[in-house]
Parts: sequence; structure tokens; C-alpha cells
Amino acid sequence: MTNRAFASVLAVLLTTGWAANHFAAVIPSLKESEGLSAALLDGVFGIYALGLLPGLFFGGTVSDRVGRAPVVIPGAVVATAGTVSLLLWHDSTGLLIGRLVVGIGAGLTIGAGTAWAADLRGSVGTVLAGVFLTAGFAFGPLVSGIVGQFSSEPIALPFIVSAVVSAVAIVSAVLWSRVPTTSSATAATTDDREYSATSALSWSLPMSLWVFASVTLAFVTLPSRMPTELEGPLLSGIAAGTALITGIAVQTAARRGNWGPRTGVAGAGLAAVGYLLVAAGGSHPPVWLFAVCLLVLGAAYGLCLRAGLLDLESFAPPRIRGSLTGLFYIGTYLGFGLPVLLVLIEPSVGVVPPMLVLAVLAAVASGARARRLAR
Repeated sequence: MTNRAFASVLAVLLTTGWAANHFAAVIPSLKESEGLSAALLDGVFGIYALGLLPGLFFGGTVSDRVGRAPVVIPGAVVATAGTVSLLLWHDSTGLLIGRLVVGIGAGLTIGAGTAWAADLRGSVGTVLAGVFLTAGFAFGPLVSGIVGQFSSEPIALPFIVSAVVSAVAIVSAVLWSRVPTTSSATAATTDDREYSATSALSWSLPMSLWVFASVTLAFVTLPSRMPTELEGPLLSGIAAGTALITGIAVQTAARRGNWGPRTGVAGAGLAAVGYLLVAAGGSHPPVWLFAVCLLVLGAAYGLCLRAGLLDLESFAPPRIRGSLTGLFYIGTYLGFGLPVLLVLIEPSVGVVPPMLVLAVLAAVASGARARRLAR
């Protein structure tokens, strides 16, 4: 039963990631059919993060007190309700409200769901939670991009598919949610480690800043700078799928290579390299550079996510693991605001200086972690 419960938690994380991120591939169709501006649609994409913040913080805290399932399952239901709203309501108000609702539900689900996976399987659960969430982020826009490119219903059908897969995962979680949430592995190690909330956050939060700040740059900002003949839902879907599947691949490589805390050094370092490459591409990067940026930024995303989650598993006291996981994800989701910020400041500062600033900050984070590990 515990195996099935764990699988159902991973399924909810995957479908929640799907619901959260597949909207990126629907943006071109909405822009064309509804006549909405790029700035508005970037804002609609980013407002999801505004809903996430309270959901992540309060969801994790409440789950520490009342259990994981009473937070994760309602959160997944709310996210699905937001998807249904997006299916039915396509003007600017409807899109903003729908994405906000999806964000609130995803916030409740992601932090508490990751803590639930850690409760059931320890460090393995923590890592797989990140992998399955990333898989949802990847396959959501990839599937929606393909559907949007070749379907006669390029807006409605992606939302229908997302709502259906989410509903299936929710039913599975309800059936298996009564399994105890603390694994024997977690219980056995509780007295053997030095847990500290301060240590957990001081290691994980610097990594959180480069997670979605890297990958949203890859699949939201960069596709909008490609030649007009390449624009469309398929390009956005391919960009998201490529970057995020790269993130999964490097997490697997890091696990097999037993990279440990060095994962974060490499992740922040790759983020710095990725920002420099984006700066080199300017307003109209060549296709080959676009492809390289997807791989580099996707790898940075995956390594920084893995490093931060393992920092939490190593140092977070089990009794407040949900709260600290929520705080970590709040840091990661600040990156969802990056595409909007870049659009707003581009008229005054251009496209290159912000990338140079981000590259310097990411390099500092990488160097600081390396120095701390050396000590």
C-alpha cells in the first residue's frame, strides 16, 4: 500500500506541474485568436506565481500540523478548477483569474506534496518528487504545443487534456491517502542527524533563485525572440520540453554520479553561463544559439532544483519540513516573474544588461557555495 501511496503522490505532482506550465504553449494561440498583447500574456503566465506564494507557505505549514493529504488533495482540486476556468473563460480577466487559481492550488500541492514524498521515501522521495514535478512541467507544454499546432481546437483541447489527467491523479491520491505519511527510513534517521532550519534555508535558498529564473527564460522569453516564421505553440512546447527534459536528465546524471552538494555549484555556474549566452544572442538569437541556451538553462534548472531539495532533506527538521519546503519553492517561483520583468524594463535598459547582472549574481552564488563546501 505504501508503494501505491507514493506513486499516487508522484502522479499528483506530475499533473500539477502539467497544469501549471502547459499554459506556455497555449500563449501563441491565445495571442493570435484573442488578439491579446505579448505583455499581457506574459503577465498572465507570471500571475500564477503570485497565487503560488501563499499556497506554498501556508500549505506547507498547515501540512506539518494536520497531515499532507488534507492539503495536497484539496490543492490539486483547486488547480484543476483553475484549469477548467481557463477552458471556459478566455478574455484578459478570465485568464488572469484562472491562472491565479491554478497558482493557489499548485502552491498548496507542490510544497506539501514534496514533503509527503520525503516522508514516505526519505531522500529518494525528495529527489523523485523533483523529477516528477519537472516531468509535468516538461510534458505539459510539449503535449499542449503539439495539440495546439495540429488540432482544430488549439485552445480548448490543451485545457481539457490537463483537466482529465489531473482528475485521474486526484482520484488515485484519494484512494491511497490514508497510508501513514512517515516512512520507517525517516523515523530511523530522526535521532541520527543534526537538523537545523537555519542550515536548511542557508544552503537551499541561494539555489532556489536560479531554478525557474533559468527555465522560464528558456521557454517564455527566448521563443518570443525567434524569427516570425518559427513562432507558434509547437516552438514554445518544444522549447519547454527540451529545457525541462534536460533538467530531468542532469538530475539523473547527478544521482548516478553521486555529485552530492557539488550539484548546486555546477547548477548556479551553468545558470551564469546560460545568461551570458542569452546576452550574446541579443534581441534576435540565431537558431543554433537558441538550442544551446535551452540545454544550458535546462541543466541549470535541474541541478539547482536537485541541490536545494537535497539540502532540505539533509537539514530540515521533519516536524517543519513542509514549511521549509514551501519557503524553498517560494524562492524558486520568484523566477516566474522574470519574463514579465524583462518585458517591462527592455525599453529603458535593453535586453543585454539584465542578463549580465544575472550572470554575475549566479556566478557569485556558485562560488560562494564552492567556498563553503571547501571549508
